[in-house]
Amino acid sequence: MTTPTVTPEVDGAQFAYPTCWADMDRWHTEVAEIRRTNPILRVDLAGFEPFWVLTRYADVFNVSRENDRWTNTSRSVLAPEEEWRRMLDAGVPVPRTLVHLDGQEHRDHRLVTNGWFKPAAVKHRQPRIEALADLFVQKMRDLGGECDFARDIAQPFTLRVIMDIYGVPESDEPLMMELTQGLFGAADPEFMGDAVDAEARLIESVMKFIGYFNAITEDRQKCPTEDLASVIANGQPGGCPMGDAERLWYYIIVATAGHDTTSYALSGGMEAMLRDPSQLRALRDDPELAGNAAEECIRWASPVRHFLRYATEDTMVGDVDIPEGGRVLLSYPSANRDEEIFRDSMHFDVRRPNADKLLSFGAGTHFCLGSQFARREVRTMLAKLGQQLAHIEPTGPAQWSESSFVSGVKHLPVGYSFR
Repeated sequence: MTTPTVTPEVDGAQFAYPTCWADMDRWHTEVAEIRRTNPILRVDLAGFEPFWVLTRYADVFNVSRENDRWTNTSRSVLAPEEEWRRMLDAGVPVPRTLVHLDGQEHRDHRLVTNGWFKPAAVKHRQPRIEALADLFVQKMRDLGGECDFARDIAQPFTLRVIMDIYGVPESDEPLMMELTQGLFGAADPEFMGDAVDAEARLIESVMKFIGYFNAITEDRQKCPTEDLASVIANGQPGGCPMGDAERLWYYIIVATAGHDTTSYALSGGMEAMLRDPSQLRALRDDPELAGNAAEECIRWASPVRHFLRYATEDTMVGDVDIPEGGRVLLSYPSANRDEEIFRDSMHFDVRRPNADKLLSFGAGTHFCLGSQFARREVRTMLAKLGQQLAHIEPTGPAQWSESSFVSGVKHLPVGYSFR
């Protein structure tokens, strides 16, 4: 996908072009003006089918909850039409994740793993999350006072948690990281690898995922174990064996979204606290703030940038007519900065009284299955760092990944000392 290297002077490009996400201060400034003046924005960009961007909290929330009027489809992630056609021509299976399914089909597939993600089940894994957080705090100590917090700590910590649940060996984690970056960050030049362009990188990553998870399926069907991979390999949504495409995409969405979004929440929250050291001091002085601080990190970072939903009938959002089949883009980062809901929304505040109203996990039937894990991982690491760090400061500029779907702080160089 060829995109401009700077934000075009066209409202709506901010949501579609990967390069626009590399400067989040600028992005939020521009989108705040859109939210104020034209909050339900029709976007017509070359190469894309038209869509409407919803930037206000209320509109994003209401559409998310109206599951009969608005549905998800295989095209629930924004992409140029030509890119979509070429992906299918290259043999990439049509996306069939929980994000893309709807109705009874979605409910049946969600039930396959639902037990693993219930609050009580996630709470049961807290000792393991604690142990892994301790491991990466020790890694910070071993690095001797300087590291890239995003690359060295946030990414591998959250990856280790989800791979531990899956039952995937630690030796495969570098491959999982590579493929995740190729899937979600393919447009970012840093994650391009040897591919000639972003589209080729994405196709390459999906094909490698297919090979990897086909082997996992064969193994777990022959010799099931007590891990999440076995549950997916042998899942029977609606009492029937899971289809090959659905199984593949189930693996992919849990393996990728299960850590990439959480790592961006953690690195994005840390970047905000480096700008305002009083926030980390508050965590040090009151360890009980860690839970609320995690909510604020996830609100602030909003790692999932959007989903598309499609109207099942002629309808209205606010005072705007949307025809049957029309699609709206739910902008979670914008909704999470809506001044009507979050007072002083552009300020990061670990004490924010309504931080838990965040829409980063969506709402309605598609509410994020892994939200409990994400919250526990972020608050566990924040609590440990808040109590053990004596000092931390940036040693270079933060860098954001260039992706319009899932993105966040990819590099965060810091210097620090421990108590």
